Amino acid sequence: MTVPYTRILDESMWRTSHWKLFGVVAVNYLLDGVMFSIAPLLVSIVAREHFAVIFAANLLAMTMGSIVLGRLADVYGRKIMFMVSLAIEVASLILLVPLHRNLLALTILTSAMTFGIGGEFGAAYAAIAELTPVRHRGKALMLATNFWNIGAALIAGLMIIYAAIAEDVTTQIEYLLGSALGTAIVAGIARFGFPESPRWLLLKGRRADAERIVRELTGYANSMVLEAPPQQAVGLAEALTRYRTRFLVLAAVTIAQYVTYDVTAYYLPYAPGFVFGVEAVAYVVFVANLGASIGAFLLIPFIDRSRRISVVTAFIGGLVSSLALYIVHTIGLPQLFYATLFVNMVFSEWAWASLSVLQSELFPTGVRASVVGLLTGLTGITGAAIVFAEAAATIHELFMAIWLFWAIGLAASLYWYTRGIETARVSIEKIAPPA
Repeated sequence: MTVPYTRILDESMWRTSHWKLFGVVAVNYLLDGVMFSIAPLLVSIVAREHFAVIFAANLLAMTMGSIVLGRLADVYGRKIMFMVSLAIEVASLILLVPLHRNLLALTILTSAMTFGIGGEFGAAYAAIAELTPVRHRGKALMLATNFWNIGAALIAGLMIIYAAIAEDVTTQIEYLLGSALGTAIVAGIARFGFPESPRWLLLKGRRADAERIVRELTGYANSMVLEAPPQQAVGLAEALTRYRTRFLVLAAVTIAQYVTYDVTAYYLPYAPGFVFGVEAVAYVVFVANLGASIGAFLLIPFIDRSRRISVVTAFIGGLVSSLALYIVHTIGLPQLFYATLFVNMVFSEWAWASLSVLQSELFPTGVRASVVGLLTGLTGITGAAIVFAEAAATIHELFMAIWLFWAIGLAASLYWYTRGIETARVSIEKIAPPA
């Protein structure tokens, strides 16, 4: 009697090995949140007049990283790309410590960091989807990636503390970069425990390695022979053609969420006319990501019941709260503004969680990381255009752009709610058959 590998993976109890996988990905995203926040926090001190060019370059680099390393994760494996991306980030951070006041170096090195960050999306999403028991897949991906928000809130909070205890700007920057480097060291040590995906190994014909990891991960000790499921390599072009509607819907909701999150949580204080000034950037990053961090925990009871309900609720709440954010911004009361920002980012996290899970589920194993990378890449291009235009835009025009993207995401999520498939608690082989 034989038992399919995928059935063992999908029906496994949540074990210590799954906690280790979750921990590696969570620490990875904690580092990503810290790394991505460095440029907005640092630029406000040393190069605020050049923010549009620096941030646009960062986002375009993230596009390149997500597309290139996402594709390589499908060719060479999820684990190796995780290590490559970390090496790029850490090397860039180390060089940034002595060179952060040089404008060209600041632009290149922060862009190299976002190149590495972008490259992790495909590998991380694919690994969680392919290794996690099906009934916990949504929670695992949502909570692991939520550590981005926790990392961003943490580094912004530390920056606020550093500004309070050290009058010297150079000392504040040294503390900031030192904290980031410490996080990178922890993430690097944790990353050695990252397992390769058995589903990817089977696709590459490495059956013995796949069986070993399945048994180690799930604790499956039965002597019955494990059966490799039918595998057929699917090209990226073929997958995008076969699942065109899925890709277009995901592109709309992904671009909408990433752009509104980036602009609201990181770049809003740089807009001409922002009432609290660019000096408030650390407070905006802190409150926004604190709201997003808590938002993930509020979604736990629902994410593995229905992806369709989760995503449409997120965009309804996001659109309404972004309109409220504009109104309270015109009033100019900081406490009211930050409270509304907090709520808006709760819904932003719901949108990110929902679309991240859908990205990891809706395409075959052979192209999963590539599609995630491509979708993430589209957000970088769009975000770069918005940020580059921000220097010449008014705060009112920027808020109009935010509303427009929330509305686009809502339209796409309503389409998915009425016409899309439900993927919660369904094997990824059934969602996107390999043949």
